Amino acid sequence: MALKDYNEKRKFDETSEPKGKTKKSKDQLIFVIQRHAASRLHYDFRLEMDGVLKSWAVPKGPSLDPKDKRLAMMVEDHPYDYKDFEGNIPEGNYGAGQVEIWDSGTYEPLDNNSKLSDEKELLNELKAGSLKFILHGKKLKGEFALVKMKNTEENSWLLIKHKDDFAESDYDAEENTAKNSQVTKFLEEKKSLKSSKKKS
Repeated sequence: MALKDYNEKRKFDETSEPKGKTKKSKDQLIFVIQRHAASRLHYDFRLEMDGVLKSWAVPKGPSLDPKDKRLAMMVEDHPYDYKDFEGNIPEGNYGAGQVEIWDSGTYEPLDNNSKLSDEKELLNELKAGSLKFILHGKKLKGEFALVKMKNTEENSWLLIKHKDDFAESDYDAEENTAKNSQVTKFLEEKKSLKSSKKKS
């Protein structure tokens, strides 16, 4: 069961995260990127496939610069309903901290000559360790690849932007965050709490 790990790691009587159930989009496959201030700030990159969100933690955040090869650690599948999740995961829970949606939209495989359905093509590429897709997001657009790293930990991948009309040099995800970001507010509060503790 794909969502078994997800469910086992969470205490649903304490966290407002959705319970692990499979579900699918009606027509186009969706993606979501969540900015997550846990023990460390990172971005969760999620692609809908097979009724779940295949998920990678990207420490430095996604980039539109083809020169950046961002480390992406594959984590447990998340339920489809996680696409809408924003808010606080209480202390003492897995992934405790603040979560917000940084970008979302639809996506499709880059290979449009495949005889397979979009989803089957993507699942085959995932299995082969080389995913190539087009994102139709508000911030992230165009061609990307997720490539599994060889001779390293099993779950280490690289997220890479292809050179296309949407490529941008010196891109920083942190500079493309909403001004009223709850995650930024959470980080600032955490920081000031730390410094006041030091003073006392």
